Amino acid sequence: MTPLEIALVPLLKDNYGYLLHEPNSGLTAVLDPSEAEPVLEAAAARGWRLSHILNTHHHGDHCGGNVELKAATGARVVGPAYDRARIPAIDEAVDEASGFQMGDARARVLFIPGHTRGHIAFWFEGSKALFCGDTLFSLGCGRMFEGDPVMMWGSLLKLRALPGETRIYCGHEYTEANARFALTVDPDNKALQARSAAVKSLRAENKPTIPSTLAEERAANPFLRADDAAMAQRLGLAGRPAHEVFGEIRRRKDQF
Repeated sequence: MTPLEIALVPLLKDNYGYLLHEPNSGLTAVLDPSEAEPVLEAAAARGWRLSHILNTHHHGDHCGGNVELKAATGARVVGPAYDRARIPAIDEAVDEASGFQMGDARARVLFIPGHTRGHIAFWFEGSKALFCGDTLFSLGCGRMFEGDPVMMWGSLLKLRALPGETRIYCGHEYTEANARFALTVDPDNKALQARSAAVKSLRAENKPTIPSTLAEERAANPFLRADDAAMAQRLGLAGRPAHEVFGEIRRRKDQF
């Protein structure tokens, strides 16, 4: 299988959209387009024409460009069946049973509620690429706008179980701020210290910190380490369920 060609598209202040080009068919998707013009420019610069618009969830900074892009290109809008009523101009609703196919590229759809009640991820296993919206960030995770710690921790466990070489394409450039917080709850973590230094260097040159790999996130992201006994001990929650530890980490991040 020929891997997808993936291009990062900066959007708004700190959002990332992604162009996904399947070279055998020539089909091209954009994932989570908050606005249309930068997407059209990025596609045109590569000689790609949009055939699909993929959405992980309904927030405007992830689907605000749907209608304009569909009008400009005729692209087919694909989004979560769990929340199809809130996806603008949706044509195809996908879920864990249906998955998603684009040319020779097959994605597993993962239902990962918590940030929103209908959030999904697209995992293109053959390309080692996970598009996880605002559920998992590099060194962080999304706020729980429509979920609770049990729900969100379950979603993160589902993502954490994927292969370590999986590249994490998330929705925002939050990594530097996430690193500053992560060091307050996991200050002795050598992997986190190294990742934080690398992120500072990248951002000093205005370079993206995305993608990271799932192996890197498992080692350094405190939100994926809520079931680590040392983490629970450090937070004064020794012996408590992992979702409670996760909830405390998220509470502290919300107030950071």
